[in-house]
Amino acid sequence: MRFVCPLLVVEDLERSRDFYCNVLKQTVIADYGENIVFRGDFSLHQRAHFEGLLGNGRAVRFGDDSFELYFETDDLDEIRDRLQKNGVVFVHDLREQPWRQRVMRIADPDGHLIEIGEPMPAVVRRLAQSGMTIAAIAAATSLPERIVLRELALR
Repeated sequence: MRFVCPLLVVEDLERSRDFYCNVLKQTVIADYGENIVFRGDFSLHQRAHFEGLLGNGRAVRFGDDSFELYFETDDLDEIRDRLQKNGVVFVHDLREQPWRQRVMRIADPDGHLIEIGEPMPAVVRRLAQSGMTIAAIAAATSLPERIVLRELALR
């Protein structure tokens, strides 16, 4: 058995498709009517149809914040501006995590959590540019020194 992809149940598939395609700039790679698949292998499924598949009158509940989709970008500030211009609900604005990665969290139209962060290689480069030593970067990010060195050698 192998894991294939996360699937988010959404109330309005077209509204969610618009959000993921036009605001988050994701690309649909398959459209099955009530279910669409995006590059990166995550899916959205229409709530009414999905509840029918579950059977026994079982209802989908939104908003428990126990799951998030995670995206990375080198353009955090540009993405943040686009999200604000589109009226996206921020769970929190850009902030630095304990391991020094800059991230923001937003909610999609159904309240599903989405985290958008800088890739860890970018974190390593940013910290090195600030004058931190290899050992200090490794300690701050919990990355092994060999990974820090590799990331710095790749730039």
